Amino acid sequence: MTILCVRFQLPPMYEAALPELLGLLEEFTPVVEALPPDGALADLRGAERYFGRDAVELASVIRVRALALYGTDCVIGAGPGPMLARMALRDARPGLTRAVPGGEEREFLAGRPVAALPGVGTATARTLCEYGLDTLGRVAAAPLSTLQRLVGARAGRELHEKANGVDRGRVVPNGVSRSLAAERPFTRDELDPDRHRRALLSAAGELGARLRAVDKVCRTLTLTVRYADRSATTRSRTPKEPTAHSAALTRTAYDMYEALGLQRARVRSIALRAEGLAPAEQASHQLTFDPVDEKVRRIEEVADRARAKFGPRAVMPGSLAA
Repeated sequence: MTILCVRFQLPPMYEAALPELLGLLEEFTPVVEALPPDGALADLRGAERYFGRDAVELASVIRVRALALYGTDCVIGAGPGPMLARMALRDARPGLTRAVPGGEEREFLAGRPVAALPGVGTATARTLCEYGLDTLGRVAAAPLSTLQRLVGARAGRELHEKANGVDRGRVVPNGVSRSLAAERPFTRDELDPDRHRRALLSAAGELGARLRAVDKVCRTLTLTVRYADRSATTRSRTPKEPTAHSAALTRTAYDMYEALGLQRARVRSIALRAEGLAPAEQASHQLTFDPVDEKVRRIEEVADRARAKFGPRAVMPGSLAA
């Protein structure tokens, strides 16, 4: 086990602390890949030799330092590669690192549904399940030629390797991406679609206000829905034009949510991420003669001035678009 996948348990709107927490990981290894808004991958191959401890022991030290220095707990998955470390993270709990020892990759994967494998989308999972390949153990045992006929030559080979525990991924050092995120956790696993939409409305309103406060627009909006079983679905969409307009962000978020087709899904949290940020003055905009749109934009300007003068709670995010 040489790779750690760490998720810091940061409260919503506290992702600004992530760079400092990445610095904590960099005390052990320079090979750290940020996974905003609250996570990171760390390659500890050199650190294991240098400190004379294995990855699980180093994970315990990282957890203690994060608590002592930043008051932040974390959950950690460990594995021979990034894919396995990410999957192990789903089973991790605070205070206990979930590890996948080398040589036990196939056993770890065997009983999991095919949809749990990174890169396997809904359509691919449906195709595999139609042929009885509903677990990774069955996919691993299937002939390579069969998988290639079902999902294609390249995808079939990658699927066969991953199901057998072959993890060819690597940790790519980077900085925190140019993005902003807003997350809305629920106090209990939420089934009501109306509450899901209200969370999206609030998150989009917050993102719009934060983007306008720093004179930025976003080119891409990403939606992450986390479920009660700790799995997650992520979708991205590019709006018609770069925007910081809360109403436009809300419409895009609603479209992604509707496309998921969730039915009675037990949702634990919903997060939106604005990516590809650029200066607002460099963005081009479609001219509009819609008086309603112009009115909403003027109201946004007034609300932004109120937030700047009286604080972020002067106008609750999302209230204008309601």
